[in-house]
Amino acid sequence: MIALEPLVLADPFPRGVGFYLVGGLLIGLGVSLIYLGTGIIAGASTFLESTLSYVSDVERFDQYEASRDWRVVFTVGIVAGAALYTLVIAGEAFVTEVQPWRLALGGVLIGMGTRLGKGCTSGHGICGIGSFSGTSFANVATFMIVAIGTALVVAAMGVTP
Repeated sequence: MIALEPLVLADPFPRGVGFYLVGGLLIGLGVSLIYLGTGIIAGASTFLESTLSYVSDVERFDQYEASRDWRVVFTVGIVAGAALYTLVIAGEAFVTEVQPWRLALGGVLIGMGTRLGKGCTSGHGICGIGSFSGTSFANVATFMIVAIGTALVVAAMGVTP
C-alpha cells in the first residue's frame, strides 16, 4: 500500500482579501465594458488567439482581423498589469522554483484544454457564468474538479516544485 502524505492547507489569504476583492471588481468592470461596448465576450484565450491572425494565413484566424488591434492591447494589458502590480505593490518580481519543462508542459496542457473546452476560465468563468450559460457552468465545474483533483493527487504524492 502506498503511504500518502497528509494534506496541510495553508492560509488561503495570507495578505487578506482586499487585493482579491479589488482585482475581481476590476476584472468584472473590464469585461462588462468590453461586452457593453462591443458585444464581444472577453475571453483571454480568444484574445490571445486573435494575435495569430497577424502571422498566420489559416482561415480560422481571419475572423479576428477586424477587431484584433484592441484585443492585442487588452492581452498585453493583462501581462503588463500583472508585471506592474508585482513590481509596485509586491515590491519584487515573482520567481518560481518550478522547472521550465514543467511550466512548458503545463502551458501545452492548458492550451489543449482551452481548445477542447471551447474557451478558457475567463470566458466561461467570468462571462459565461455571468450570462447563465449552461455550457459555461459545466465547463467551469469540469475545470475546478480536474484542478482540485490534480492538486490533491500531486500533493499527496509529495511532488514539489
